[in-house]
Parts: sequence; C-alpha cells; structure tokens
Amino acid sequence: MNSSTPLLDNWQTILSQTIDSPEALIRHLQLPEELIEPAREASKGFPLRIPAPYLQRIRKGDINDPLLRQVLPLGDELRQVPGFVTDPLAEMAANHRDGLIHKYKGRVLLVITGACAINCRYCFRRHFPYEDNRLGPEQWQQVLNYIQNDDSIKEVIFSGGDPLVSSDKRLQKLIADLEQIPHLQRLRIHSRLPVVIPQRVTDTLTTTLRDTRLQSVVVLHINHPNEIDDSVTAAVQQLKKAGITVLNQAVLLKQVNDSVEVLKQLSETLFASGILPYYLFTFDPVAGAAHFDFADSDAQQLMQQLHMELPGYLVPKLAREVPGRGSKTVLPIQFD
Repeated sequence: MNSSTPLLDNWQTILSQTIDSPEALIRHLQLPEELIEPAREASKGFPLRIPAPYLQRIRKGDINDPLLRQVLPLGDELRQVPGFVTDPLAEMAANHRDGLIHKYKGRVLLVITGACAINCRYCFRRHFPYEDNRLGPEQWQQVLNYIQNDDSIKEVIFSGGDPLVSSDKRLQKLIADLEQIPHLQRLRIHSRLPVVIPQRVTDTLTTTLRDTRLQSVVVLHINHPNEIDDSVTAAVQQLKKAGITVLNQAVLLKQVNDSVEVLKQLSETLFASGILPYYLFTFDPVAGAAHFDFADSDAQQLMQQLHMELPGYLVPKLAREVPGRGSKTVLPIQFD
C-alpha cells in the first residue's frame, strides 16, 4: 500500500490491465455464452471496464451477483425509455468553463479527467462530453481565474471520470495551484479508485492530502458490502491515519442493494472499515440504465425500516438531485 510496492501491485500497472472485453469477462466468470452478443452491443456506446481487484470479488457463475450487475453491459441498455435522458442532472447548463461545473453556492466541481478505472453501467455521466472539457494549461488557468474571482467559493470538488486516475504528480500540481487562492478552505475528492484498485492509495497521495493547507475529504462510492474487502479497509485506514475524512455515497439500484438487509450490512461494513455513510441517492434517469430504476416511494419505505434497524449515525441521508435546485433534495421519511 505504498509507493515502493512491487510492480504487480502498482496501481498504474493494474489500471493498464483492466478488462475491457465482454467475451473475456463472461468466459472468466463462467456465465452463459448468450450474454456475449448483447454485452458486445451495449458496450459499443459505453465501454466495459473492470480492474482485476474488483473482478476478484465477483462470484463466478452467478448472473445475479450484485457487483457483476453494476458492471456487466446488458441488452437492456439498448432500450429507449421515455424520461431517461443523456443529461439527467442538467449539468450542461452549469458547465461555465471547460472542466468546471458550478451548481451549488460555495463549491465548484472540477472534471479532472474523463477516464475511470471502472465503468459503472448506471453512471449518470455516461454521456458526458468529456472531450469538450479537457483541462489543458489554458483551460486550467481559466478555472483558477473563475474560482479566484468568486470569494463565495470555499470548496473545490475533484470529480470526473475519476480524479484519482490522475498521477500523484498531476494532483500535487493542481492542489498546489488551488492552495494559492486564499478563500478556498476545503478539497473534496470523489473516487471509486480506493475501492476498485486499493493500491491507488499510495504514500505520496496520502502525504499530499495530509500536508495541503486545504481540509481534505475523500468521498467513496460503494453500493454493496461485498465491494469492501481487507485491501479496501487497509486503504481507508491509511487515509484515516493521515487525518483525512472518509465518507461514502451510494446509489439505490434495483437488484443490487434494494433491500433493508443489504443496506444495513452496507452501513455496518462501511463504519467498521472507517467510512461514514453520507448519502444514499435515488436513481438518476440516465439513458441506457432504466433497468436500475427504483421508485422514490419504495426508497422511502426502505429508509423508514432502516431507521428502525440502525443508530442514526449509520443511516445515510436519502436524497435526489433535482436539476435547477440550489441543493440536494433530502426525501422525507414517514413514520407510522
């Protein structure tokens, strides 16, 4: 878990060997061959990507494995469903500079990269125009100027894609530039890398986040307790020992985590690993992923039951992001 780990454990080597072939995935997991053609068709528009550490947690021969369901392209993705659109959160309206989205007061989101280590099939940015939002030197200076000129901005969010696909050296440069803006106070990083490739939590990354004057927060994205193994816990503990706040946000997904039992186990496993449950989002209606949709009313019933099972600090806030609103919308929980 450090910068001097052997080559086979180097996160960049693991990233370069990510599985991107539906045939290879389906045969490796001993799944029915008839899944290959639909997976090949569905992955044309949104490629398959699964790194080896995550693949190892998927049960072979189980088409209903909750981790597999998150990453396997299905023929369902090819259906056009009314109401499911390419920009479900209306981010283009808030894309004020290349690589910058400013929707909420006090914080801006920066699209550090369009690359991910894993392509989650439910991703609300699966159609995002990353090619038009590259942060070259000129675009980065425009982003810095935008933030510098608005002293209401206290927090910068690194997002993507996955910002931790970027090298430690690049992240150090970006953070050093942001530190020069006096009114910035916090840096938040949203990432799946410490979950899908735990080796990404290097000594250099940890030191960078520890030593910046900005208060560092890492928000992970874990939907199911089976995503957390000993290597993920070790990565989180390395961040925690450096004084970095680690939170989790999950998405409620049909046939993945849509039960009280799974959500309860998720919260307990997160907390045991040093991660605080933060948000549980209802599903964003993105085109190609309608088969994951789960009704808000059913989600509210689940949360009512979850409140009866767990102490309050283990219950994430159930929320939806509604385009045009000034904050996330927390959905009310009705108790009998």
